[in-house]
Amino acid sequence: MPAPVGAGYGLRLLPGPAPEPVRPPAYVPWLYLRPAHQALQQWPDGEVLHFFLEDDAYTVAQLAVYLSADGHVARSPGRAPFGAVQTASHLPESVLQAFLETVETHLRARGVRQLVLRPPAFAYEPAASARLTSVLGRLGYHIGPVELNSYLPLSRDYEAHLHPSERRRLRKCARHGLHFEQEPPLLLPLAYELISRSRQEKGKPLNMSLEQLQALFRALPRQVLLFSVRDAAGGWAAVSVVIEVRPDVLYHFLPASPLAYNHLSPMVLLNAGLHAFGRASGMRLLDLGISALPTGVDEALLRFKRHLGAVSGLKLTFSKELGGGG
Repeated sequence: MPAPVGAGYGLRLLPGPAPEPVRPPAYVPWLYLRPAHQALQQWPDGEVLHFFLEDDAYTVAQLAVYLSADGHVARSPGRAPFGAVQTASHLPESVLQAFLETVETHLRARGVRQLVLRPPAFAYEPAASARLTSVLGRLGYHIGPVELNSYLPLSRDYEAHLHPSERRRLRKCARHGLHFEQEPPLLLPLAYELISRSRQEKGKPLNMSLEQLQALFRALPRQVLLFSVRDAAGGWAAVSVVIEVRPDVLYHFLPASPLAYNHLSPMVLLNAGLHAFGRASGMRLLDLGISALPTGVDEALLRFKRHLGAVSGLKLTFSKELGGGG
């Protein structure tokens, strides 16, 4: 039975890698908070704990935390672009705070000394992000790192918001016969090879194996998609794995283009195709991700995204010393 959290609310704790909520969510969960994706997050270190806040009929908030091997650090997400807390839009701020305080008390009793939360970028749900930031600030969480997330609002025309230089490159792609395609998953091994080679050329790591990527496609065939730009001869000038994080948000997850195609700038066309696909699917934004290097901001990548017409917003990580353990 759920433990009480304020009037009319209860906290339910479920163990295991990917339990289903007992009561239906009063919101559309982000993909990374759904059992189908959580089952793929492969967390061998320590326990995984799922906290669900319920009212009389629905789940109104959830938080999955992943414990380190020694049990001293709890983090959310485990292995995903983001996690942390998702709530119903009508949940009072005071109840959200009580939920988090109850989670902290439970973790502290287990010997957890630090809690690290990485919620979605502000662009995903601005009001919810502002509310969570306010509550975490009152609870004494430290913010860091502060990252810049880039996204394309799909309500805007793509070409009209391109920098003049990128508009010229888009037209150059058309002149050379480049075209946008959605590819079948059976081509994933070839696409992975191109992604891996392109990352090596640019000195960027690829932190996902082919087997992990194939498992993602098998488990989530409607939400994980493969797109490309092909040249006039049918060769790949660019590819990308794209994730539908929710029916209104598309995430450009693994873009890649070989250096040999740099003179044609196929990524401008690839983003044009994804913009059109998202818009035709009734989506709200195309998330281009953060622009990060191990040493800091990838200024060249951030500049390219801005030239595509991308808007920048905050993506924050929160941490708190809980003082548990001994």
